[in-house]
Amino acid sequence: MFELNKISVSLFLILNALFAFSGDVKSAGGETYDLIKPGFSFEGAAGTFDRAQLRRGYQVYKEVCASCHSMKQLSFRNLSQKGGPEYTESDAKIFASEFFITDSFDDYGDPIERARVLSDRFPDPYESKEAAKASNNGAYPPDLSLIVKARSGGHNYIYSLLQGYGKEIPDGVEISDTLSYNPWFPGGGIAMYQPLYEESVEYEDGTYASIEQMSADVTAFLAWSAEPEMEERKRLGFIVMSFLFIFALLMFFTTNRLWRDVH
Repeated sequence: MFELNKISVSLFLILNALFAFSGDVKSAGGETYDLIKPGFSFEGAAGTFDRAQLRRGYQVYKEVCASCHSMKQLSFRNLSQKGGPEYTESDAKIFASEFFITDSFDDYGDPIERARVLSDRFPDPYESKEAAKASNNGAYPPDLSLIVKARSGGHNYIYSLLQGYGKEIPDGVEISDTLSYNPWFPGGGIAMYQPLYEESVEYEDGTYASIEQMSADVTAFLAWSAEPEMEERKRLGFIVMSFLFIFALLMFFTTNRLWRDVH
């Protein structure tokens, strides 16, 4: 029994090590700030995405973030796939049709504009990288498709960063007039102005749009966009670990039976 308990504990620790995110500590102006960790439903080995939260997160992205940031790795059909916001296909088609794309030409060489369809990617808010920089104090707004994977601290860093505006600048820290102070951004000065304010959006489900709520919702959406197959991966991982656990038990009892009389 003691051996079985050790096996169970070991498997539990392995699962959590595989699926849990860790948070880093960021510093600015000599002061140290721990990342804010509110606790998301998708954390841990058995975590899953909150469908309502993903839908609110998409609304925040569409109404606030999409004016500067692209999500080139996402197609509109992803919004209706299992494990994500799980909009109906009809809703996803409506979302896609709100944006237009020019990807063909008529017989005279003139561009043909059409509404986007499910297979099309999310649109880029700028025509070129130069146009994006010109509109953002010389800084290029990063694509958000994989931003959670690309930043140390993952989703907790994104959540903390969104709530880091409006804090008093510490003594001895100089921030350019073209930058905003944010203690969770390396160096403290970030080119992105505060994106979220109280009730920046009016949630379709009636949820009050506080800064904390919007930060959590859009962070969850970005976490999903970085790994849209997460729930399926965890499910398969659980099946594999269950198989290995059963196999370990069989090997344990088989070995004991074969060797119990050899002494």
